[in-house]
Amino acid sequence: MLTFDDEALVLNALPHGENGAVVRFLAFEGGMRAGYVPGARSKGKRALLHPGNRVSIVLKSRAEGQLPSATVELLESRALLSFEPQPAAILAWITALTAAALAEAIPHPRLARALDALLGGLSAGMEQTAARAAVARYELLLLEEEGFGLDLSGCALGGPVRDLAFVSPKTGRAVSRSRAQGQPWAPQLLALPAFLLKGGTTRAADADSGLALTGHFLARHWLQGARLEGLRRRAIAGTSEERLAAGAADSRTQP
Repeated sequence: MLTFDDEALVLNALPHGENGAVVRFLAFEGGMRAGYVPGARSKGKRALLHPGNRVSIVLKSRAEGQLPSATVELLESRALLSFEPQPAAILAWITALTAAALAEAIPHPRLARALDALLGGLSAGMEQTAARAAVARYELLLLEEEGFGLDLSGCALGGPVRDLAFVSPKTGRAVSRSRAQGQPWAPQLLALPAFLLKGGTTRAADADSGLALTGHFLARHWLQGARLEGLRRRAIAGTSEERLAAGAADSRTQP
């Protein structure tokens, strides 16, 4: 019998059999793990397996490569996030992205801690701009963890590090403001907001720039499907698909 146990964050649950589900977890030490939970679609188990919940898991399988059965114990519920438009949209996007991007059983402790901190901040009432900036930071870390990280350690053209202000959309390398100034290719560069380098408070425009930057590189790897694109769009807007559609209709009727 093969056994794995860890604390983890629930990512998603896919129906399997009459009343069970295959649940994906991001374990704090063991990376993404999947397990079969019998009765997962019952009322009590649905609350237990809500995306974002922090849980304790024990996975057991008879042989390597076999889908293990999962025993799950709730440590912290994030179900209340689903009752507010922005937190609900961010939760849906960030858990779906993580489940789509990560390979099985590769440890990502930094990513698990970052996701837990993001969900904890949302639960504590993080304001809208800070939440959107946190999403951009998480997306940047996910790119790095999966080997697609941007090189923000210095200027690709030898400019001063303290002056980094842009990123090449082709190479992902940072470019200083002084080296980009006056160049014919400068308009093609992506803005690099300071909070992605130094942290700190964030203006709404900087959060927009950060999300545009990470979105450009996410699109190369995980945003080809309409479902993920829609989830990210709702997370960035902080609203539901219905309200987005209503807003688009309103804009078409403006003079």
